[in-house]
Amino acid sequence: MKIIGITGKSGSGKSTLAARLSKQWKARNINIDKIGHQAINDQHIAQTLIKVLGKEIVGDMQKIDRKKLGNMVFSDQRKMKQLTDITWGYMQEALNKMIEGKEEWIILDWALLPISEFWETCDIKIWMQADDDERKNQVKQRDKISDEYFQKRDANSLNYELYQFDYIFRNDYQINTIDNIIKTIKSE
Repeated sequence: MKIIGITGKSGSGKSTLAARLSKQWKARNINIDKIGHQAINDQHIAQTLIKVLGKEIVGDMQKIDRKKLGNMVFSDQRKMKQLTDITWGYMQEALNKMIEGKEEWIILDWALLPISEFWETCDIKIWMQADDDERKNQVKQRDKISDEYFQKRDANSLNYELYQFDYIFRNDYQINTIDNIIKTIKSE
């Protein structure tokens, strides 16, 4: 089994590359953000988050509202750490189970991958980049968020160290760009 780690800021094309690569290589694609979303829906974790962070993160359906939660934690590093401390055990256990599979290739897709223990398990490490204005437009449209919310979220992005990567790709959001990236990876 080989693991491909794909990282980059929100809207850079990580998930697009991961999905296309997964389809072409018949690889298991693990979007770690989605595991985090599952974690906050776990009843025990949700109750703990509400107890620690307050009822203002609860939405209309009496579930945690991810935008309210994000607005809070992207403005306060201490609260971001609390969120991470509460959800990471769930996420770590889920990831470990997913990686135990028999697949030839596994793709890990996550903006925070380089600061997790799973980064060192990656055989191929890819950083996706894109123009900041283009990323903002992509994310605002995809997630239906405001400029202010995007700025808060983006301000909490990692500063990536270039030496950590086997590949650094710039996404221009053209149809053939992702296919050319995949060809580059496959030819190595």
